[in-house]
Amino acid sequence: MTKQEKVNFVINTLYKLYPEIPIPLDHKDPYTLLVAVLLSAQCTDVRVNQITPILFEVADNPYDMIKLSVEEIKAIIKPCGLSPMKSKGIHGLSEILIDKYEGKVPQSFEALEALPAVGHKTASVVMSQAFGVPAFPVDTHIHRLMYRWNLSNGKNVVQTEKDAKRLFPKELWNDLHLQIIWYGREYSPARGWDLEKDIITKTIGRQSVIKEYNKSKKS
Repeated sequence: MTKQEKVNFVINTLYKLYPEIPIPLDHKDPYTLLVAVLLSAQCTDVRVNQITPILFEVADNPYDMIKLSVEEIKAIIKPCGLSPMKSKGIHGLSEILIDKYEGKVPQSFEALEALPAVGHKTASVVMSQAFGVPAFPVDTHIHRLMYRWNLSNGKNVVQTEKDAKRLFPKELWNDLHLQIIWYGREYSPARGWDLEKDIITKTIGRQSVIKEYNKSKKS
């Protein structure tokens, strides 16, 4: 297969598996999505979806959020991990949204990445899922699969994002990054991986990865 044929195979397979693409993090608007994505750093989406209803029942907008102290936010979000940093970030960005943006989430990468505790990946998720702006947020699943599929060298997530944006059509980015995440969870996880079920890796995967898998199964 040529690289373009591999890319087409990935796109077609993912659209067959996921014609409708659910968003992993529960939210109702750009602000609640922003907070949920911030909480998801080094935490599972399942855990975040358990905690956000508790937090959002108390404060689901920046005006109510700043009425809480950092310590109060920290106590609620503690199960998500990194709560000292995340609670300061949530409180701090809520103040900035009120002071600079009339309580609304800004619709630019630059403005989002200037907010406390908001990095490029978080900004990309918000831009793509809340505002429909083409972006390709790279999480651990996408980073792993782009390497397994021999579509990126796996050096770092920055390079993986560049490769994904170079290979896949821009109009598909917002769908594809979610489809790859779901595929990674269901068919190509880091642990408990079954190559026989992983049709994409089995068909186009990096040969060194496949050989290592087969070797581990024989040992």
